Parts: sequence; C-alpha cells; structure tokens
Amino acid sequence: MDSAQQTGPGLPGWDELPGPVRSRLAELAAASLDEARASDVPAQVRPVMRFAPAKRAKLGEAALVEALGESSVFRAAVLDWCTHHRPEALALEAADPVAVAAAGMLLGAPVAAHCVELVALRTEHGRMRAARDSAVARAERSAADARRLRAELAEARDAVERVGAESGADADKLRKRLREQGVRLKEAKDAAEHARDELERVRGDTESAVAEIGAERDRERARAAEERRRAERAVADAEVARQSAREARQGDEVRLALLLDTLEGAVGGLRRELGASGSGPRPADVVGRVRMHSGATDEVPDVATLDRLLSLPAVHLIVDGYNVTKTGYPELPLADQRDRLSHQLAALAARTGAEVTVVFDGADVLAVPAAGPRGVRVLFSEPGVQADDVIRDLVAAEPRGRQLVVATSDRAVATSVRRRGAYGVASALLLDRLGRV
Repeated sequence: MDSAQQTGPGLPGWDELPGPVRSRLAELAAASLDEARASDVPAQVRPVMRFAPAKRAKLGEAALVEALGESSVFRAAVLDWCTHHRPEALALEAADPVAVAAAGMLLGAPVAAHCVELVALRTEHGRMRAARDSAVARAERSAADARRLRAELAEARDAVERVGAESGADADKLRKRLREQGVRLKEAKDAAEHARDELERVRGDTESAVAEIGAERDRERARAAEERRRAERAVADAEVARQSAREARQGDEVRLALLLDTLEGAVGGLRRELGASGSGPRPADVVGRVRMHSGATDEVPDVATLDRLLSLPAVHLIVDGYNVTKTGYPELPLADQRDRLSHQLAALAARTGAEVTVVFDGADVLAVPAAGPRGVRVLFSEPGVQADDVIRDLVAAEPRGRQLVVATSDRAVATSVRRRGAYGVASALLLDRLGRV
C-alpha cells in the first residue's frame, strides 16, 4: 500500500470526490474483488470481501474508495478487471459525466477533474433544488394552515358572540348553582371530617382489642407449651422409671439364674459334663457405664491355685486389661496389646470353661470393635469413666456365692473387690498362666 493517496497531475483528491463518483468507483472495485489476488487486496478491504456481493459496494464504499486512493496495486487490479470485463466503464467519451469522472480517476486522465467538478456542481444544484422545492412546499402548507386558522378563528369569534348574547341568564343560573354546590361541598367536608375522627377512634379501639387478644393468645400458647413440656417430662420420667424397673428386674432374673447355675455346678459340674453353655445373659452383660465390644476373699498366690479357681463351676474371671498388658508387653501399641490379651484369654476360656470378661479404658478408643475373640467379653469404659469403676460394678452385679477372680495389680481395685468376696490375682501371675496355655 502506498504511503499517500495517489492522484495524477491536476486530479482531485480521492477524499474530495462527490457522492455519485464515489458510489461508481465503489461499485467497480466491489465487482472486481471476486477475481482479485489476495496480495492485491489492501487490509482495509479484506473485511468487505465477507459481505454478500450485492452489498459490498454499499456497505464497504468508504473502505473501497480509500483503498483505491492509497494503493496503486489495488487500483491497477481494478483497472485490469474493468479492461477485461467492463471496458465500457473506462470510456472517456461517455455521455454520463459520473462514468467519465470514475474512468478518469482510474486512468489518471486530466478530464477527470472537469467531470468531477461538473458532477459536484450538478450534485450541489440537485441538492439546492430539492431544498428549494422542500421550502416551497413547506411555505405552501404554512399558507394553507394560516388560511384555515383564520377561517376557524372567525367562526370561533362568531360563536363566542352568539353564546355571549344567549348565556347571560344561563351564567346567573350557573353562579347560583355554584353557590349551592359550595354550601353542599362544605357540609360534605364537615361530614367527612367527622367520619374521619370516628374512624380514627374505632381504629384505636380495634388496635387495642387486637393487641389484648394477641397478648391473651400468647399467654395461652405459653401455658399450652408449658403443659406440653410437663407432659413430655412426665412421659420421659415414666419411660425412665419403666426402663429402670426393666433393668432391675432383668438384673434380678440374671442373678437368680446364675445362682441356680452355680448351685447346679457345685452339686456335680453337671452343666459342664452335659456341654451346657449357659447362653443366656450374665450379670456382666447388664452393667452400665460401658461400651460393649460385642458384648476374693484372698489374693491368689500361685498358678496352681489359679487353675483350681478357674476349674470351679460357673467361675467368672474379670481382667483389668491395660494393667495386665502394660505389665506383660508395654512396648506394643495399645490396639496390639488389646488384641494379644484377648486372644490369650480366649484360649484360657476354651481350656477352662470359665466366663471371662476383660475391661479396657475407653477414653483413647475412637471406635469400639464390632467383634472379639470367641469366649471373651471385651468391655470399654465410656469416656470419663475409668476401667477400675467398671470392674467394681461388674463385681457388685454378681450374686453372693458366685466365685469371682479379678486379675489386676492395682491395690485399690484389688482391695475393693476382695471386700465384695472376689479373689485377687496379680497381673504377673495371670500372664504366667497365659504363657502356659
């Protein structure tokens, strides 16, 4: 693209061309775009090529004329297209000055200046004639409007004069009616003011009544809510009482059943010989303050004595879990300690037939295991409850006369359970016995 608009000697500037010449040049340039090489098309014309061929000249006129003035390559391409397809568009002897001006601008002919000037003059004369004709038409419409308005004004003046002569009596009647209406209007205003005052009074009384009714409704709701809460508390208390009664009855029944089992075992160990497992609930199953795993008069001096105790009918061995594991294998993680002790106790229970319960502190246990070794009841104390207290509850839950053995090295626990008739076994002695299973 050239850096300045290309004009020949004496030719007018491309940006000074009159509208008809610009349209003619844009039409020729647009028609040539379909056969133009991409390298010959300036950048500002390339968007125009996306338009429909019939709309290129109208929509892209400015870009096309600007490109013809700035790019000699594009101008030469358009001139070449006209030579082969529209040779009549390059004729300088045509009768139409617009066609001659467009051809002269493409060919750089001096006659283009005269034709452009002639087209510009004709265009200006046409515009002026159109403006004159428009002004004459407006003047004629204004004159007609003035004549019509003068006629209407004369008719209105005549009508006013007629009405003025006829409406004197009517005006008096109208003034009298206006006075009467003024009196009635004042009376209506007074009545409306009185009604407004009465309405305000009634509204105030209504709001007071509504407020009182609302307050009474709130009081009734509060009384109903209180009665409902009392009823709920009574129902809850009754349910707690029923639950406590059921638990107490269950505990008594379990103790009675276990006492019968103990008596039967003491008579001759008939239950064990017949393979009876005693699958019903045990006292340790109803002790509170625990989370289920699935479910001494003297201290025992040696393993032999412990074996004799474990061979008694319906004997119950209660183990202080962490007290034993931390005595025997404290280096293991707590979960591994629990698992190892539970399986050792399961082997002991299978060998002796004793009921075995092991209790662990539940404070560090996030989730209680769903199942444990067969033959061993594994209990975890609830958060805030120590395993020592659960062991005491287990001993207290047993009926008098049943043989209980508590394995712990905690002196306070051992002393308290011996007072309740249980035998105390040191953790080291139980570990010695487990090692022989």
